[in-house]
Amino acid sequence: MAQREIRLWPDACLKEPCAPVVDVAEVEALVGDLFETMYAAPGRGLAAPQVGVLARVFVMDAGWKDGDMAPLALINPRILSVSDARMTGDEGCLSIPGVTAQVTRAAEVTMAFTDLTGAACERRFEGAEAVVAQHEYDHLDGLVHFDRLSPEVAQDLLARYEGLR
Repeated sequence: MAQREIRLWPDACLKEPCAPVVDVAEVEALVGDLFETMYAAPGRGLAAPQVGVLARVFVMDAGWKDGDMAPLALINPRILSVSDARMTGDEGCLSIPGVTAQVTRAAEVTMAFTDLTGAACERRFEGAEAVVAQHEYDHLDGLVHFDRLSPEVAQDLLARYEGLR
């Protein structure tokens, strides 16, 4: 495992949809690198395009900063359902450091994915885990959390981010 450089906005990799993973074995090392990079950053989630790899893979551990570690790797995730209930909170991104935004997301989301053993999995995420899962899933489609905001708010936050660089 090795730490990788996190790509910063407006890197082209952050704007591109990712390709499905065909062979889980081909991303085992990437997943290890993603975990090492995420924990060192320190973040709660990290998607492959954030380290320059356009593959449908992300890792997350929503609660490790507040308790026990519970690392989870999702390969080729698909959203099966989202709740009608919404939650709004401060959301940051390792690829857009120093600027957070109030983002509204589904309070619960169910995803299907492949794990590192190649097994098909399904899991329901709630609260902070749901937010992290949706945020990282967006990266796989070439979206960042600013894309979930009104154009005016997004422009203001991006201008603030540019001022920090």
